[in-house]
Amino acid sequence: MDFKELGESLSQLRRSQKISQQTLADHIGVSRATINTLENGRPGDVGVRKVIKIVDYLGYELSLREKSAFPTFEELRGDG
Repeated sequence: MDFKELGESLSQLRRSQKISQQTLADHIGVSRATINTLENGRPGDVGVRKVIKIVDYLGYELSLREKSAFPTFEELRGDG
């Protein structure tokens, strides 16, 4: 997953929960511009701590997995 994919995923999660960028920003203590920058795949000044705060607020967590030489089923279908 690259930064653009991460941003798109977070945007989808936020919208599916009917949370505005401004509401999310207010609740986690960052600017709406920071949320927008991340969701549009531009790293800007978005550090890991901010990403973790956003992910946590949306009810998820980050996890690492070993990179596979083979595509996932979702990647083959075009979903991931």
